[in-house]
Amino acid sequence: MHREFLKMPKRDVVTWTAMILGHVKCGQGQKALDLFRQMREQGVEPDSVTFVGVLNACASEVALQDGRSAHEQIIERGLDSDIFVGSSLVDMYVKCGSMEDAQRVFNKIPSRDVVTWTAMIFGFVKCQQGQKALELFQQMQHEGVQPNSVTFVGVLNACASVVALEEGRCAHEQIIQSGWDLDVCVGNSLVDMYAKCGSIEDAWRVFNKMPSRDVVIWTTMMLGHLKCGQGQEALELFRQMQKEGVQPNSVTFVGVLNACASVAALEEGRCAHEQILQSEWHSNIFVGNSLVDMYGKCGSMEDAQRVFNNMPLHDVVSWNAILGGCAMHGHGKEALRQFELMCEEGVKPNDITFVCLLSACGHAGLVDEGLRCFTSMSTVYKISAKLEHYTCMVDLLGRSGRLQEAENMIQALPFRPDGALWMALLGACRIHANVENLQRIAKRVLELEPENALGYVLLSNIYAAAGKRDLCKNVEWQRKERGVKKQLGRTWIEVNNEVHTFVVDDQEHPQISQIHAQLKRLSGLMHNAGYVPVTEFVLHDVEEESKVFHLCHHSEKLAIAFGLINTDPGTPLRIMKNLRVCEDCHTSTKFISKLVGRTIMVRDANRFHHFQDGVCSCMDYW
Repeated sequence: MHREFLKMPKRDVVTWTAMILGHVKCGQGQKALDLFRQMREQGVEPDSVTFVGVLNACASEVALQDGRSAHEQIIERGLDSDIFVGSSLVDMYVKCGSMEDAQRVFNKIPSRDVVTWTAMIFGFVKCQQGQKALELFQQMQHEGVQPNSVTFVGVLNACASVVALEEGRCAHEQIIQSGWDLDVCVGNSLVDMYAKCGSIEDAWRVFNKMPSRDVVIWTTMMLGHLKCGQGQEALELFRQMQKEGVQPNSVTFVGVLNACASVAALEEGRCAHEQILQSEWHSNIFVGNSLVDMYGKCGSMEDAQRVFNNMPLHDVVSWNAILGGCAMHGHGKEALRQFELMCEEGVKPNDITFVCLLSACGHAGLVDEGLRCFTSMSTVYKISAKLEHYTCMVDLLGRSGRLQEAENMIQALPFRPDGALWMALLGACRIHANVENLQRIAKRVLELEPENALGYVLLSNIYAAAGKRDLCKNVEWQRKERGVKKQLGRTWIEVNNEVHTFVVDDQEHPQISQIHAQLKRLSGLMHNAGYVPVTEFVLHDVEEESKVFHLCHHSEKLAIAFGLINTDPGTPLRIMKNLRVCEDCHTSTKFISKLVGRTIMVRDANRFHHFQDGVCSCMDYW
């Protein structure tokens, strides 16, 4: 086509425009812009259709300066009032990220059609201004412009971005009235909106009504369950999707791997990895990053490192995944070594990199190294410290016993500290049994985050340990009076590719009688081996014997007993808990690992604990 064009003895505006539009249609925006320059050099005057093509080329190439230059020429020729040119200008500025310019053009268009309104709505969503997008949708309707399916997709995306459930439901009603509820794209957006707004029930209702469900809507449902902390349900959806013959794409695999990571389902993750190797996505960097993250969070740093080493390309997310894994497993020195390799490879660290590094140093007790990393973050890498970095530093200093330094750091912050910072210091006071400043610090925590149950739990635990029962009861009374609910402790264990969940004093599991019998047997062996229950933090005002009974039925102990019953001798056990493991469970697991000759890996809210032959990898530093 281009050769024929060059052979033409005379080329008018129609011919040039046809070539420009052809290149745009083929995704060759830069060639279209080069053609436009040649056309102008040869003195051919562009018309409105030419400018539509040029603006589309600028939009596809994100060529803002070229777009502004075209805009000036459009004004000179008086074409800015043309509705098609105006819509293309709005679209170009939106796609180039300049909402101010888009708004100025939009306001000057005398007659705005649904395409122009929709472009503006998508622009605000893209720029993370969901509320403005919703306000624009209302204005559009006031002006009598009827939305189309694409408009509704934009509106639903806006609702999802600002968690506007009621506005989303109103849009859903309009969608049903307009007959767009069975449209696949609209259906996907409805499921996504309801999931991101926390209403999985509504998402399921839309999902079940869809006449045909493609990979996008299955993946959206999976990601919705993940957002709501329902990793097992996401995995079940993945299995069902495959039974129905729907092939996963890269986003699906990322979601599945994240689901496996969320419930420490290592075997399911390995099965997904096998599928990935057989698919076209095996070299996709996003999938590779998720594999590294999944293996690290499921307790297998060897697999995480193997995947990482086999990746053809590493970006900052890849390195952060491996550094985050090192941090979770307490491999502080290895994290520092990996960071050096990252810098040698020429990958520039970001703020998350330093969160991982500081966390790794904190879990390994590498105080001086952590302080050096914190200093270099701003002096060498020009990254400003955020609350997350200061929280890591307070934890690092406090955990090592340097409580005053940790508090001084909070007092010297360049911005107002949040509850998490004081919570880190409060936790350090608990570790070091420092009751002297406890009440003052706890008061600050509860002032900053009165709805956070963890502050009440930490404070009441320390009072219980100190024998101050009245103060302990008072804290519990305040918590209940304010309607703050404690997070229920849950533990997950994967056996034979199935994830089992336990809660404290669980009575629902079909094998609960066998589990209790196993715990009773283990308890006798542990006592003979010198185990003494750690009952200081049991908050119940009951006899010592009842406290011990309560401790025996913690969710992680139930999960370990279940794993011992249902796996072959010598098989490692991997469990995950959503809260910090308690002192007694930590002590008990050390004894159990030696008595049964098993490696037991426990991932709690803070880190991994690898128990083997009576010793924990954290060396009781957690």
